[in-house]
Amino acid sequence: MIYSLHGKIVARSKDSIAIDIGSIGYEVFVARPEEFMLGDEKLIYTCEIMTQDDHYLVGFATLLEKAAFQSLVSVKGIGPKTALSALSKADPEGLFQAISNNNVAYLKKLPGIGPKAAAQIVLDLRGKISEPDAPSGKKAPKGEAYEEAAAALKSLGFKAKDIDDALAGIDLPKSATTQEILKLALRKLRKQ
Repeated sequence: MIYSLHGKIVARSKDSIAIDIGSIGYEVFVARPEEFMLGDEKLIYTCEIMTQDDHYLVGFATLLEKAAFQSLVSVKGIGPKTALSALSKADPEGLFQAISNNNVAYLKKLPGIGPKAAAQIVLDLRGKISEPDAPSGKKAPKGEAYEEAAAALKSLGFKAKDIDDALAGIDLPKSATTQEILKLALRKLRKQ
């Protein structure tokens, strides 16, 4: 499984980008290609999609966006292309908030999401996702390094609530590295 790609954006179409890594160019489908500027060096988080008929990469600018995509594709009847289309018009925080608040009207406005699919999203995901402000009620720290630290802690088996509490209690400058954040978070989690 390809976790991420880091390279130069060399092409862009209506639904994908091409990223050059060494001398290999990867086509990656993204929700908002217009946000990726040609010539920019980028780190893109990826999901590899393999079906009987298809094999492709889907890319995300943040781990939160990747989590939103993975949540959507876990819903019965929502495929990768529908999830990507929905994320083209919704930011992850807004999506998680709508699910948490049972806001079917918001979800129905997203491309590819009808009334039945919107109801299914709420049914399948409400209470099961870690919204940006939940479950601790504290505002989760923002920034890529914090998102990477949260993903690493989740992969180590820590619960979302404990991760949110630990990260919310860390007071580091925005320039802090993922490793610095992880070190402090692990200290806090071991004390619990």
